Amino acid sequence: MDIQVADTLLGSLIDGRYRIRGRVARGGMATVYTATDERLERTVALKILHPSQARDAQTRLPGFLERFTDEAKTIARLTHPNVVAVYDQGTHAGLPYLVMEYVRGRTLRDLLGERRRLQPAEALAILEQMLAAIAAAHRAGLVHRDVKPENVLVAEAPSGGSGNLIDSVVKVADFGLARAVEASAEDENGGKLMATVAYVAPELVTDGHADPRTDVYAAGIVLFEMLTGRVPYDGDRAVDVAWQHVDRDVPRPSTLVPGLPPALDELVARATRRDPGARPTDAGALLAEVQVARDDLGSVSSAETAVLRKVDQPTMIVSALAGPGTGAGGGERPSWARLPGPAERTQPGRRRAEPQRAESLTDRVRTVWAQLMADRRGRRAVLAGLVVLGLVVALGGWWFGIGRYTVAPQLVSMTKAQAEAQAEKAGFTIALGTPRYDEKAAKDVVLAQTPATGDRIVKGSTITLVLSLGPERYEVPDVTGKTFDLAEADLQQLRLTVVRGPDQYNDNLPAGVVTAVDPKVGSQVKPGDKITVTVSKGRAPLSVPPLAGKNINDARNALAQLGLTPVEEYVDSDKPKDEVISQSPADGTGVEKGAEVKLKVSKGPPAVAVPRVVDLPCPQAQQTLQGQGLAPVPQGNPNGVVRFQNPAENTPVPPGSQVTIVCL
Repeated sequence: MDIQVADTLLGSLIDGRYRIRGRVARGGMATVYTATDERLERTVALKILHPSQARDAQTRLPGFLERFTDEAKTIARLTHPNVVAVYDQGTHAGLPYLVMEYVRGRTLRDLLGERRRLQPAEALAILEQMLAAIAAAHRAGLVHRDVKPENVLVAEAPSGGSGNLIDSVVKVADFGLARAVEASAEDENGGKLMATVAYVAPELVTDGHADPRTDVYAAGIVLFEMLTGRVPYDGDRAVDVAWQHVDRDVPRPSTLVPGLPPALDELVARATRRDPGARPTDAGALLAEVQVARDDLGSVSSAETAVLRKVDQPTMIVSALAGPGTGAGGGERPSWARLPGPAERTQPGRRRAEPQRAESLTDRVRTVWAQLMADRRGRRAVLAGLVVLGLVVALGGWWFGIGRYTVAPQLVSMTKAQAEAQAEKAGFTIALGTPRYDEKAAKDVVLAQTPATGDRIVKGSTITLVLSLGPERYEVPDVTGKTFDLAEADLQQLRLTVVRGPDQYNDNLPAGVVTAVDPKVGSQVKPGDKITVTVSKGRAPLSVPPLAGKNINDARNALAQLGLTPVEEYVDSDKPKDEVISQSPADGTGVEKGAEVKLKVSKGPPAVAVPRVVDLPCPQAQQTLQGQGLAPVPQGNPNGVVRFQNPAENTPVPPGSQVTIVCL
């Protein structure tokens, strides 16, 4: 039986002003409701962060609410007809919320789910308005970072025509909320990747860097999906999809949908270059290219229409790629989403009249020429003009063809400092492209340059350098204490090959937890290196008994009863002979049956050679023996001279042994 939990926010009054009327959508980060602004009597959209997201963000970043407020204020200042406007912000029960413009329509994701893919004219019309909104954000210094169909709203066409996407009004959402949440993740994780992997730019994957060209890349992927009905890459894991953006070029849409014009292939390729420097600089630059491409496609469509008219089949005339600027329903299209009007197009089939006017202009030129050539001064003026014109043409041709060009200097294999000095000396400026790892070149050495060495280049222009990051090396992370699956994921993120070694018993860590890695933590490794991981089997079934201080025979018996094997080593010691001095493993250590226990056993104290004390005075002899650790036993006259000793001199005896001396 399904149990549906009621939404407690429905019908509630937020901040004494916004009455929640219904739920529009629920995403992974926030829920969107329709609400009535009871102060201004208008319908708005209210987006409120999920409690789990808010708690996580505030835990990671104590100033999250202030950051969220600042981001909302920044987006509220971004006014553009294609941007979903932000009216207000605040908190309700500790949850941040945004009050936004309510757009009556569907997301681009909904449209693609319904229609799978769009016609080229529809795709370009939607993309134009998307780029107009993103370009406004770029001019304000903002980067969206999460351009995708879910964040593009397609409202009803100004003409009111049903199903007419060419004249629909497009609005881009989520400039603010996603960025505010993402900021908390950046502070905690050092630039954690937040963009949707299907649309993520390569530079976000490799170094977490985002600028306007990141949004250009994502817009190119959205265009690809609108034209083909799918994204270029997929995979079982998000990280696999993300790295395909780094390692592969986006395929041309026409390879999936035959018959698409080459101009659309080129547009997608330009927007999705893996090198950010090869893309349009921002959304405004891409918008200009989209409009040029659409105009070119419109010309092709007009030519096709003319051919159809020529064969007298008017009922088959279809405008395949573009319509008139007023839209299907006759409503005026906004200037910010301009499509070319009829006056801007070449009308096929219409002949330009007024041949008589062109002919009389020719006659007039001939008359003026005859008058000039009939007069000597006129002929001189014409000659001088021709000479000056020839000089101007020659100098201009030389300058534009040869004079302003030089050859690009050799900068490859230089260090960054050397290349900059060489370029400055030759009058060039330097730009840096995306660096890459190289096994042979040291860090900051130039790997490549554009234009290449010896290519023609305008004097004083810019040379783009690709620098080496040096050999790609990583430190082995500390994964001890983690489960094997988590440790394997951490190591595979560094593209290391994980090998699970034999599991071992461990008294301190439970079964399934990593106890050691080889090479050890902190060692330098390169992608593809093998890392052997040792995993705990848990505590061993037997415990080593305490054996130090026991006789070796007793120790042997104790180990034999547990099924353990003693390994004995006899050493010099002042302990009694055959006494166990130390053991390894220590007592209490867990081991399995048959394990070896190493024992150090005393050989007993080393023997002492009895010194010669015969002929020494009795007191002196006693002192000599005591100095050797022996116990003298005097007999006879205590003040006499030693005449006899037992044991005899040089006899080895244990320390503390008695030596009898007879004094006379």
